[in-house]
Amino acid sequence: MTLELGMVTVDCADPRQMAAFWCGALGVRIDQDWGEYLVLTPAREGGVRLGFQQVPEERAGKNRLHLDLATTDREGEVARLVGLGATALGEHEVPGLAWTVLEDPEGNRFCVGEPH
Repeated sequence: MTLELGMVTVDCADPRQMAAFWCGALGVRIDQDWGEYLVLTPAREGGVRLGFQQVPEERAGKNRLHLDLATTDREGEVARLVGLGATALGEHEVPGLAWTVLEDPEGNRFCVGEPH
């Protein structure tokens, strides 16, 4: 097989605002800027890139794909992300894992999880 995941692109109204939020969230920078389409550097070499593409239509309903972020300090990272502009929506737990559901500044949901 020759396929691998190279990038996840998020449709949005304001790619610059979204890139600024996610650069702060992930500690990365903008790698490519075409105005209506921005690409962030991967968090580590060989990692997946994150792109933000301006689209004219508004997001309707809950997004069908979301990012799952991992940490060993969920409470601290959630507080930091809320400080950057995210909104915390709720906390969940199953044996071995706890996670918080958040929304980025445009309402796209993502999760921050921490193993027990």
